[in-house]
Amino acid sequence: MDMWQAYITSTLDHVPGARDKIACDRFHVMRKMNAAVDKVRRWEHKSLVKEGVHDLKGTKYDWLTHHARMSEGQRRRFRPLRASSLQTSRAWAIKEFGMSLWTYSHRGWSLKAWNRWLSWAMRCRLEPMKAVGRMVRTHLWGIINAVVLTVSTSPAESLNSRIKMIKVKSRGYRNKERFMTDIYFHLGGLDLYPEGAKR
Repeated sequence: MDMWQAYITSTLDHVPGARDKIACDRFHVMRKMNAAVDKVRRWEHKSLVKEGVHDLKGTKYDWLTHHARMSEGQRRRFRPLRASSLQTSRAWAIKEFGMSLWTYSHRGWSLKAWNRWLSWAMRCRLEPMKAVGRMVRTHLWGIINAVVLTVSTSPAESLNSRIKMIKVKSRGYRNKERFMTDIYFHLGGLDLYPEGAKR
């Protein structure tokens, strides 16, 4: 689940052993880290522009794109930026370290690695990254559950996105029943061929 406290509290109250089952999803944790990197970039860009330096101009998506998905041109342009002494580069490195911590299978090793990440994030003197660090520290038990149980809301997020596209394409529905019928039609995996028809 995401890290909204109302969901967590309700689940803890109603599901036996929920503290060992609740998993704070990678998608939501990394979205917060990316948002923090972008806040650092925006703040630093404003400061640099006042000094006549435009190194960060047009680089927003370079900092947010996963390295494996970058084009060769993007990689060449990004290489000197990430190796620089920019504060955004430091925030990006902290985020990338966080990205690497989702492959552990042992709870103890995972906890040790996340505590190293927390130590770096809280000492970095970049307030957006420290804010994410505080959020991670609060929900670390759920993050460790997600890592060890290897669960993710990605399938649900994907399905939700497809349902939203159905709603957008239809330009709205008169009632909930028609909306539900459309979801079943497009996403329900229904066999729509008449019985005996050739496929």
